Parts: sequence; structure tokens; C-alpha cells
Amino acid sequence: MRWDNLSARPDPSARPGTDLPPRAAPAAPPLPLALPGATVRTFDTPGFAGMTFYEVQAKSIINRVPGASRVPFEWTINPYRGCSHSCSYCFARNTHTYLDLDAGLDFDSKIVVKVNAGELVRRELAAPKWRGAHIAMGTNVDCYQRAEGRYRLMPQIISALRDFANPFSILTKGTLILRDLELLRQAAEVTRVGISFSIGFLDERMWRSVEAGTPSPRRRLDAVRALTDAGFRVGVLMAPILPGLTDTDESIEETVASIAAAGAVSITPLPLHLRPGAREWYAAWLGREFPHLVPHYRELYRSGSYLPQTYQRELVARVRMASRRHGVHRAEPGEARQVPTSPEESRTLRTRPHRPVEPAGEQLTLL
Repeated sequence: MRWDNLSARPDPSARPGTDLPPRAAPAAPPLPLALPGATVRTFDTPGFAGMTFYEVQAKSIINRVPGASRVPFEWTINPYRGCSHSCSYCFARNTHTYLDLDAGLDFDSKIVVKVNAGELVRRELAAPKWRGAHIAMGTNVDCYQRAEGRYRLMPQIISALRDFANPFSILTKGTLILRDLELLRQAAEVTRVGISFSIGFLDERMWRSVEAGTPSPRRRLDAVRALTDAGFRVGVLMAPILPGLTDTDESIEETVASIAAAGAVSITPLPLHLRPGAREWYAAWLGREFPHLVPHYRELYRSGSYLPQTYQRELVARVRMASRRHGVHRAEPGEARQVPTSPEESRTLRTRPHRPVEPAGEQLTLL
């Protein structure tokens, strides 16, 4: 989106004579040049130590995916920019440079918050030109990252999507999604709701090193089980699989077996993809933690962001075989969009009025 069209929203909970909400500490950092109207906040709670939040009022929130993109959806919602999950390999890191922030520590600790996201979703869904297309969330940064615990933007967004019976999907590493389970159930009564978790491996040491800000893989598996028990068909992106680190037969077998035991209905393996921004940050991490692998990676990624096709095919084949052994199939491209399963259902979804609707009193129609 165009960041020069953003401004701050007044905070009705601010303490008299200040711009600070209760328990907020003054923030000294200067505003990035690309966010001239933002309200800057830091918080004095341990979970937000070292973090800065730039609250902005966005002009739009439902974004069209560029035509050249490989993703199987056309529209996204991203209520945050930057991500405290701090995944060294995150492909979205370079987007922070568009804000005059860096793709490394700034991406992890300087988070842009679109504080009016819920209002915008409701307004844009009500627009006559909107045709009720599927909307994907969690495709750039995680909408259930740590900031969501304080700002609570997702309940507003899900409520709007529910009220307009608009199909959507969420990809996350955040177990905070369980907070919104009842809203997700309500939405699933009137539209298609897709939920996927990202779990690339189970190794605790690797998790603490390369995904330091995320819930542990075991906690994510517990969330998959909780959502499955609630009636949702949860998919898992086994992503990323790290060459030389988590691509062993033992790691693949352990991860697939645990995903299957948690009740996931599909597993989609994704080998590590290193775009500019992520590439440099991941390389620095690799040099610190596993310097002996640096020459191997230099060879693997000498042609660009993607691994050689032969390596990718072999890796995907091994995950597929493990998935079959444990009774879980691999999701096909576009499956996360929850395509109607019958002509009658397709007609129903196409002709559904795009206006607020009352939740149906029937049994849940979950995925």
C-alpha cells in the first residue's frame, strides 16, 4: 500500500494531556521518513521490551496481489507491517526497507500497526464493487504475532468478514488464534474459513535459534489439535525446510508424524526460499550458528532465491512419502482457498448477497 497516505488516529483512551494510553511509556525514536503521521509507542511490559509500535491510520486494507505473484489467491489483508516472530528466513523482511527501516532488527522490533483495520475491512466489504472474493491473511507477516495480543485487530476483522459472509483463510504460527475460536466458528457457519499453521520442524534448539519470537512447534501442534477438535480442517505448511539442518529423513519423519497426530488434514512442504533482505539476514545467522554450512548454501543458492529444482523435487517427494505413511495427503495448489466441492455449493457461494447476514442456526459448516 502507499505509506505516504497514512496518518495517526486519535486514541480515546489517552491519559489527559498526553498521547499515551494507560501503561504506555514515552517513545524517543524519530519517525521513519515514510511514516510522518504515525503515533509512536513503546510499552513497559516485559513481552514488548525493545519494541516500538508505529500506529497509523491506513487508507485501504484489502490489497490485490500483483499479477506476477505465484500465490493461489488474489486478495490479502495485512493489519501489521514487520513481525516480532523474528524468523531469520522471513521472505517479507525486505518490505521494511520501503518504510526507511532495515530488513533485520527493525523488521523484528519496529512494528507498523494499522489501528483502523477493522473499520476499513467493514467499509470495503460493503462497497458495491466488492464481489465477495476469498481473502487470505498471514501471507506477508503473521497477523497473530505478539502485537495482536495488545491491539486486538483480528477480532474486528473476523467479525466483519463473518457479517458479510466473505470467505477467508488464515496462515499463522501464532497460538493466539485460539483466542478467536468462537468468532471463527461463527464465521464458518456462514462462509468458508481456511486455517493453516506453519510448522517446518520440531527441533527445539533450531526453533529457539531461527524462530526466536514464535510459539514452540509443540505449542503450534497443540493449537492444530484444538482447532481440529473444534471441527476445523486444519492444513499445515511444513515450511521452511532448511537445507542441511531440517531436511534429514529423521527430521521429516518426526515432523510429519507429529503433524498427523495433531489431526491436520494436509501437509504442504516448502523448501527454504531466500529473497533479498531475508537472504542477507539468514546468511548472517547461518554464519554465526553453522559456519560450516556457508559454502554449501552459497552453492545451493548461487542462481538466486530458489533451491535447484532437483533438490526441491527430491525433498517434496520424501515429505509426500512420509505423509502417505501417516495417512495425510499433500495439499494441492489453491486448496487453501476452499474451492466449493459441488456445483450446487458453487452456485450458492456465487449468488450469496454481500451484505451483513445473521448467523445461521444450523450445524456448523466447517471447511
